[in-house]
Amino acid sequence: MSRVTQITHPLIMHKLALIRDKNTGSKDFRELVAEVSMLMAYEVTRDMQLETVEIETPICKTNCKMLSGKKVAIVPILRAGLGMVEGVAKLIPAAKIGHIGLYRDEETLQPVEYFCKLPQDIEERYIIVTDPMLATGGSAIDAIQLLKKKGAKNIKFMCLIAAPEGVEALKAAHPDVDVYIGSIDEKLNENGYIVPGLGDAGDRLFGTK
Repeated sequence: MSRVTQITHPLIMHKLALIRDKNTGSKDFRELVAEVSMLMAYEVTRDMQLETVEIETPICKTNCKMLSGKKVAIVPILRAGLGMVEGVAKLIPAAKIGHIGLYRDEETLQPVEYFCKLPQDIEERYIIVTDPMLATGGSAIDAIQLLKKKGAKNIKFMCLIAAPEGVEALKAAHPDVDVYIGSIDEKLNENGYIVPGLGDAGDRLFGTK
């Protein structure tokens, strides 16, 4: 069953408050999203496998724990998911980065796919899908389904904020995918936006309307 983890670290909560503030400009917004993503990635990667290796310190030889070599892919859902890549990549600089392009039809609120480019060995990788917002869940559900069609097996999803409706929809569609969230908000409004939310993450990241 899908595990849903709300990461309530004080630094994340503080930075999320700044991200929500309508007076936070694009430059600060981008930096804060990257910072929160890096902090969240610490928790998302907690179950990565380790192996014992022998190294030599300036004093002597010793056994230490290092990652067991499982390759990582960061896959943002375009375009807002791009804002989270930098933070995760700072912790895992060797990760490859794929891209999945989806946009929400303003009338049906359903996601429409327009782009998909993934590492060739995606089926072998530990995958972190990023999107700042989990609203209806449609984009995340479709992106993960697309990854599975490409052979992906070990998938985690991380977002800054989520609506309860989106969380439940994602859990039902992909019970094998663990979900990591900075804040679970109150609800979706009649336009499909998260309340209280943070507005349109893509527009705020890139200064568009």
